Amino acid sequence: MNTVFTWAVLFYYLLLNLLLFGLMGLDKLKAKKDWRRIPEKNLLILGLVSGGLGGLIGQQVFHHKTRKPVFWVVFVLGFFLHLLVWFWLVRWFGH
Repeated sequence: MNTVFTWAVLFYYLLLNLLLFGLMGLDKLKAKKDWRRIPEKNLLILGLVSGGLGGLIGQQVFHHKTRKPVFWVVFVLGFFLHLLVWFWLVRWFGH
């Protein structure tokens, strides 16, 4: 696979997962302060788009959204879907 493409994909995953991790922490802070929260659908969509690893780590670090199974399911599903896509790309376009 092209080196530039590989680095771009890794940057994409790093950036989006750091964003998801940060939003999980921010939403936990907002919950404690009784401030306006980040909509759950935004966290779930970002979990699917990013591969979910930042959300899974954020759940554990911030103890946030751990009682809602849908978050764990979506984050894990996003992780494995992205893993499958990554393996498919490497298989068909890699050298």
